[in-house]
Amino acid sequence: MGPFKAYLIDEKEGQTRGAFVEMDEGGLDQGEVTVKVAYSSVNYKDALAATGAGRIIRRFPCIGGIDLAGTVTTSSDTRFQPGDQVIATSFDIGVAHHGGYAEYARVPAAWVVPLPAGLSLFEAMALGTAGFTAALGIVRMEENGLHPRNGPVVVSGASGGVGSLAVDMLAKLGYQVTALTGKENETDYLRSLGASEVMLRSALDLARVRPLDRALWAGAVDNLGGDVLAWMISTMRQGGTIASIGLAASASLKTTVMPFILRGAALLGIDSGYIGEPYRSGIWQRLASDLRPQHLASMTRRLAFDELPDCFEDFLAGRAHGRVVVEIAGA
Repeated sequence: MGPFKAYLIDEKEGQTRGAFVEMDEGGLDQGEVTVKVAYSSVNYKDALAATGAGRIIRRFPCIGGIDLAGTVTTSSDTRFQPGDQVIATSFDIGVAHHGGYAEYARVPAAWVVPLPAGLSLFEAMALGTAGFTAALGIVRMEENGLHPRNGPVVVSGASGGVGSLAVDMLAKLGYQVTALTGKENETDYLRSLGASEVMLRSALDLARVRPLDRALWAGAVDNLGGDVLAWMISTMRQGGTIASIGLAASASLKTTVMPFILRGAALLGIDSGYIGEPYRSGIWQRLASDLRPQHLASMTRRLAFDELPDCFEDFLAGRAHGRVVVEIAGA
């Protein structure tokens, strides 16, 4: 392995900056599996990390990118052989361990998943942490009894990466999906993914969320937290289940126990970061089969590695929708 290109994030005098650098194998972190990275992706978390807008990175300097997919070049773990195509997402990747924004990565074998049959490396990164998180939320709700016959499901932050994928997956499974968004101009896009209804956040009176409101939803996927999640909780049907996935609006939650006691509502915390095997591989198998989004190609755009720094502000400003795949070295 000769010198390779990486996008390294560092902090100096309290300022976080990212820049392309040339590295060699000695600069890689410890791990059993070395991967030639074909693709990575851009998530809201990546934008926070790269710009310093959020205290995401726990070790400087650090190569960014919480997702990566590529081909094994060396492995001291017998589960992986040179030439194997693999995925690695979450854990400490891109926040406390060098991540996917580099032509090579070395990671612990426990963080690596074989690429499932039926998915390409590009498609795996079109899904990435966002797809894995959406799928994990749906699976957890299924385990809690959610079924299309129970009634409609609402998805907040619906035009974002996780939200778009959740809308698509749920519609494919036969659910009646309401997409909740703050962006009226995304209505046609969300309907194209399978949403039967698009609801604008501006139509909600979030300043007056009742302890128990009209029962609307059998299930909910929440990417926002705060008052939107409180409203979802108050409007759950009997036995309804909510997957709490994100906190893009607020980490706070002001609610009462009434929906949980009087309606049997369930609030499920979705930890896509550290859930291990065999659950992790199982979710990826579902993503390659019945949870594979029908509109993955149309909601995904490809970015050249050199263009990476230019896209972070779009995520922070709420201008991004769908998924962004970064071509590091290509398949």
